[in-house]
Amino acid sequence: MSRTIAVADIGGTHARFALAEIDGGHVVRLHEPVTLKTAEHASFQTAWQDFGAHLDRALPIELGMAFAGPVGGELLKLTNNPWVIRPALMNEKLGVERYVIVNDFGAVAHAVAALGDDGFDHLFGPDEPLPSEGITTIVGPGTGLGVAALLRREGRADVIETEGGHVDFAPLDGLEDKILAHLRQNFRRVSVERLACGSGLSNIHAALAAVEGQPLIQRDNKELWSAALDGSDSLAAAALDRFCLILGAVAGDLALAHGSNAVVIAGGLGLRLREHLPKSGFETRFVAKGRFERRMEAMPVKLITHPQPGLLGAAAAFAKANP
Repeated sequence: MSRTIAVADIGGTHARFALAEIDGGHVVRLHEPVTLKTAEHASFQTAWQDFGAHLDRALPIELGMAFAGPVGGELLKLTNNPWVIRPALMNEKLGVERYVIVNDFGAVAHAVAALGDDGFDHLFGPDEPLPSEGITTIVGPGTGLGVAALLRREGRADVIETEGGHVDFAPLDGLEDKILAHLRQNFRRVSVERLACGSGLSNIHAALAAVEGQPLIQRDNKELWSAALDGSDSLAAAALDRFCLILGAVAGDLALAHGSNAVVIAGGLGLRLREHLPKSGFETRFVAKGRFERRMEAMPVKLITHPQPGLLGAAAAFAKANP
């Protein structure tokens, strides 16, 4: 018999909520989401109450949550969000009796495990389904750079949550050496997330302006992304090309580190880059791994197309833990 739970996907910019129906360890239905801006709410509790105000029923006492930060301990702090969450107070503050909290990209990995072949677009490599055995790397740019791994073995699907987006950035040509040198003026340590995420385009754009000796025209990130994608600003377009090269290199490095045989691109920017990635240098950098080029060429690279993989994955994680 199905039951209704609440699910939340808490990121650096948005807090998404929905109701979900689960049955027998699986997600039967995900209801229409409610999206709130984290900057407009003082805490998760006030956002939760706002979500409740959108419903015409009482909030469920069971919650599956995707959380953009390390999970574990008495106090959870988001990586790109000032909210803090104390799991021990879930019942007292929210009225929640049972909950499962997973890392945001761990949730996306749960969604990858739950979706069929029609939940993905093929990008590169062999046009075949994701493998039923072995490791799939999930990587995607959004407010940050999320990374997880999905291990399928003997009918089981186990999610490995990581903070792989915070590994060091490794430049691969002279221009990237200059970009790194520019970023070191502002950051003590330059991780790949400083470049391969939503705000990473602004960082690359500023570095390219400095390299060319051009005055930097300040614009908000949304405007810069639009100008880069439609090609109306040549420097922004160049920054996007470099963004895709870096993302391809990072995705390939992570696949090698995980011992993967497939890669899924996700993240808040994944769908926005749907048409651009196949025309970019992503594939060239992804494959360019020296003695492992043949292995990389044989690896399918997919794009997850579900509109709310974080919410779906949070529901799937809860359902798996509470069948």
